[in-house]
Amino acid sequence: MKVLITGGSGFLGFHMANKLLKEGHEVVLYDIADYTPEDYIGEVTFIKGDVRDYDNLKETMKNVDAVVHAAAALPLWKPYDIFSTNVQGTALVLKAAETLGVKRVVYISSTAVYGIPDKVPMEEDDPLEGVGPYGESKIMAEKICEAFRKEGMIVPVIRPKTFIGTGRLGVFEILFDWVKDGKKIPVIGNGKNRYQLLDVEDLTDAIYLTLVEDEEKVNDTFNVGAERFMTVEEDLMEFFRAVGSKSRVMKTPARLVKALLRWFEKMGWSPLYEWVYGTADHDSYVSIEKIKKKLGWTPKRSNAEALINAYRWYEKHYEEIKGRVGVTHRVAWKQGILKVIKWFM
Repeated sequence: MKVLITGGSGFLGFHMANKLLKEGHEVVLYDIADYTPEDYIGEVTFIKGDVRDYDNLKETMKNVDAVVHAAAALPLWKPYDIFSTNVQGTALVLKAAETLGVKRVVYISSTAVYGIPDKVPMEEDDPLEGVGPYGESKIMAEKICEAFRKEGMIVPVIRPKTFIGTGRLGVFEILFDWVKDGKKIPVIGNGKNRYQLLDVEDLTDAIYLTLVEDEEKVNDTFNVGAERFMTVEEDLMEFFRAVGSKSRVMKTPARLVKALLRWFEKMGWSPLYEWVYGTADHDSYVSIEKIKKKLGWTPKRSNAEALINAYRWYEKHYEEIKGRVGVTHRVAWKQGILKVIKWFM
């Protein structure tokens, strides 16, 4: 099978490519960012391009058997780029696939479509209410997927919880930086809430199943998240102990801290966006029963195990990654005022 991965240079992209290569498939990467050949365990074809460039996209998609549409503008991007990439780009990917007869396109959505949850576990048929441009754009993109499904295409939609693994930086680099220095880690609220994460290798296993299982089984929407997770405080403490950090959890008044973070965000002083801090003191986990029953998927790593695995990669590669900043998951984000706060921790 020949599979095109949009966003193939990104964090999920290179992990998905390696999963496909391990399984003996041919991989084509399509991304606006350059790729690093050393990230991949075998040869891949790389085409530089934007998912908003229909002609280039259609040319790249020729002769492929399936598409994993993972390209997305992240919450730190400008609203115009978020909506044009996540909504228009998704429509163009599906249009190109339909035109070329590529019947199966796996769309990588997000649990951000549920907004700030008022019930747990969140299930696939729960109401959708995205927070901010990113969450709203993902809901709009899912509606486009549903429209193409009605026209006869196979469009599995994956809603992953926040996923981490080797090579994941972004907002997690802030946590890892503080843990490396043994700083107290402030949690919003008392840390007694349960907040589900996901290991990227478990995610690629789920995506792979939607590429190879029967069409009738996969043409659906699936939540994906860790099966084993504790409270935020318990997961963090297990993480600290395993990596030998002197860090400890610092509980904070949720309402006050969220108000401050909202102000810092508006002023451009903090990289933390509303969906991150808005949900941080809530129970936030999804039901994974549908994908377990329909596709036989089972996640391997717990929250803490996923954090430990990602952090050990960070420690090993610290010298080569420090100082590199940007707005993707593969580089550190500027900490802004959080760097000042770190001094007092």
